[in-house]
Amino acid sequence: MNRYTKMIGLTGALYTREFEKIKHHKNKVRELNEDTVAKAFKEGDTEILVIFEETGEEVIVDDFSDPETVKKYLGKKFL
Repeated sequence: MNRYTKMIGLTGALYTREFEKIKHHKNKVRELNEDTVAKAFKEGDTEILVIFEETGEEVIVDDFSDPETVKKYLGKKFL
């Protein structure tokens, strides 16, 4: 399952993904474009962790989430 993270702060939103490396290297965290994440989400088998920086609230949105929840936290692009 693909796991992405959306961090929402005062300046806007940022999508990231952690790539696993071989055992003696650190994992890489890279910033991604919203369109790339939306494409992967529509294809299925994807989970997005939404984090609000101000409150620390975390919400997990996946393929089986209610369309209203997807629209609320991710936007119309993800439907």
